[in-house]
Amino acid sequence: MTAGGSHLSTSETFPGQAKNAPAGEALPKSAAPATPPAKRRAYIAIWQGFFGALMMFVGSIGTGWIANGSPMIRQPVVIALRTEGWGVTLSTVLLTVGAMLLMRSWLRLGQRLGDWGEHSLRSVVIAISAWSSPLLLAVPIFSRDVYAYTGQGRLVMEGQNPYQVGISTLSNWFSLGADPAWAENRTPYGPYFLWLARGVVGLTGAQPDVSVFLFRLLAGAGVVLCIIYVPKLAELHGINGARALWIAVANPLFLISFVASAHNDALMVGLAVAGVYFAATKHYLTGILLVTASIGIKPITVLLLPFIGVMWAGPSASWTRKFLIWGATAGISFGVLALSGIPYNLGLGWVWAIMDPTPGYTGYSPSGFLGQQVEFLANGLGLPGGTFADLLRTGMKWAAVGLVLLLMFRGDYSRAVRRLALAFTAVVMLSPIIQPWYILWFLPFLAVTGIRNDWQIRSLYVGVTFFVVFGAQDQLSVWSFVELPINASSLAFVTALLFTFYLLVLDIHTRKLLVEGKPLDWARRSWGWVQEQRAARR
Repeated sequence: MTAGGSHLSTSETFPGQAKNAPAGEALPKSAAPATPPAKRRAYIAIWQGFFGALMMFVGSIGTGWIANGSPMIRQPVVIALRTEGWGVTLSTVLLTVGAMLLMRSWLRLGQRLGDWGEHSLRSVVIAISAWSSPLLLAVPIFSRDVYAYTGQGRLVMEGQNPYQVGISTLSNWFSLGADPAWAENRTPYGPYFLWLARGVVGLTGAQPDVSVFLFRLLAGAGVVLCIIYVPKLAELHGINGARALWIAVANPLFLISFVASAHNDALMVGLAVAGVYFAATKHYLTGILLVTASIGIKPITVLLLPFIGVMWAGPSASWTRKFLIWGATAGISFGVLALSGIPYNLGLGWVWAIMDPTPGYTGYSPSGFLGQQVEFLANGLGLPGGTFADLLRTGMKWAAVGLVLLLMFRGDYSRAVRRLALAFTAVVMLSPIIQPWYILWFLPFLAVTGIRNDWQIRSLYVGVTFFVVFGAQDQLSVWSFVELPINASSLAFVTALLFTFYLLVLDIHTRKLLVEGKPLDWARRSWGWVQEQRAARR
């Protein structure tokens, strides 16, 4: 048995293959059409998604984040789309509708490849490539963190330590395009990413547009690693690789966050998935080094090391062996990272990103939302609501730590990757701060170990849709002097909600995915249940 793989049996068969026929048995020519119907149908969704991504590319010109030092802002077309009311309005609609069309195309691709046969993987890879290509050239959208990367590269190049100072210490830092709210913050990234950022700045001279493109290529390397290793890791667990790739990588939140926004999390996740695959196939040292490289991009993946140790220890390992292997795993990884801090005098500054997380909370995280409700109720009762909310959020963080420890020490050896996925999910979901792309950290590991076609996949649909809608209205770059008939964020929000209503109620295809049964029948059943409960209370 391969380490970390549950090796579940599957009843899936390829189109045209007899139910009990061997997977490698050749089919008669009459039974194997040159172009399978599922493959032909898939191209419809692929083209629709490409058109949606193209709309996002055009819309990004008017509402995406352009650095003040970019020569783009002096181009006539860009000036018109960013300073004229009609231009900003058109760009907002194109960006939002394009993102929602990409959402629908992803859902429809999954439906059109519903049998997940032998041609499905190729279709999913083609879809990812087609949908990514316009986003690769778009102005950064939904986030401007990529501009901060350039500033951090400049800090290293000028002999300053990004773990001690923020980019506000740089001359003319504002022209780089970074968010002023984070200009004085120390970097939360690992030493390897700072090496890469310095390399980008060395090649581009900190020119913002070319730097963004190179950072996108680095993020693209992470996407490619996911494309290669997500299907491989899924097959180790008896999970269809094409479906796992569709869930984890083809979804619009992944493509927007990791291609259009160029988050370095893409490279972190790609290296982590590759590392877990090698560990699961008993190449433990390679797996540890790849996960260490992932930590060197963003330290949150240090969470994976104990589970790599579980795989290395073996299925019948004693507790003494487990603790020795955990120590060896940590020693190899941390030793390499310690040596990696010597160049540019970075030291072990990356450790602070784990030990000193960002304060505050986001209102849509479970911790943040529940804390708000507790605070409201406590204040209404004359109690210190803020204190109760802080206690709740702290308790949820410690609950995540407890779940990680439980999953480390308990569970089947064959489900080590699943345990890793659940631990990663707990750490993210019980944290007070969740950024939209944080769910992409653990999603590939859940996908390769199985996401059922029930409430689990519908929860994913809801989560991805929510964060796409949230990003569409939350991160728009619109100058305050532009006169608009309706606020751009409000326009994007309403547009996204209308499209969501269309997906949920009007679209005869997607509503089957999001709501069990016809929406009106579902509404009638719900109303009937309410009436029954009222009658029972009388």
